[in-house]
Amino acid sequence: MKKFFLLSFLVLHLLSAQLYFLPFESRDAMHQLLRWIDQAHYKIDIAMYSFTNKKIAKRLVNAAKRGVKIRLILDEEQNLKDRYSQIGYLAKYPNIAVFTIKGKYAKRGEYYGKMHMKLAIIDNKRLIFGSANWSNSAFKRNYELLYFLDDLQKAKKSERFFERILRKAKEY
Repeated sequence: MKKFFLLSFLVLHLLSAQLYFLPFESRDAMHQLLRWIDQAHYKIDIAMYSFTNKKIAKRLVNAAKRGVKIRLILDEEQNLKDRYSQIGYLAKYPNIAVFTIKGKYAKRGEYYGKMHMKLAIIDNKRLIFGSANWSNSAFKRNYELLYFLDDLQKAKKSERFFERILRKAKEY
C-alpha cells in the first residue's frame, strides 16, 4: 500500500511539471504559458528582466479584465530604455500594477545589478521560471528553457521572495 501511494505521488508530481527547451519547443512552451495565464483565477505575480512579447502582454490584459490581479516587477534600466518593452502598455490597465527595480549597487564598479529573474507565480500555486525572458527573441532565436511547476510549497516560497523584492521596487 505504501508503494502505491509513493508511486502515485511521484506520477502526479512528474505530471505537474513540464520542461521546454527553446527555440525547439517554443510553440508548446508558448501554448502552455498562455494556457496558464488564461486559467488564472485571482493573481499573477511576475518578476522579469525583459518583457517585450505583445501576445503575452495581451493575455495578461485579458486576465486583468476578468478580475485577475497582476503585479509585475521589471528591471528598471532594461524596460525604461527598450522601445519594445510592454511596461507602458500594461501599466494603463486596472488590476495591473507595474513596478521597476534596480539590482543592488556595486560600490567598486559604481553600477547597479539587474533584476534578472524570469519568474511567474500564478494563484500562489503554479510557477513558471527558467532562463527565458518574455520576449520574441527568447521564444524564436535564443537557446532558453522554461519550466512549469504546479507545487504549492515552492510557490509559497517564491511568493515570499517576490514580496521581499516588491518592497524595494518603485511603482512605474
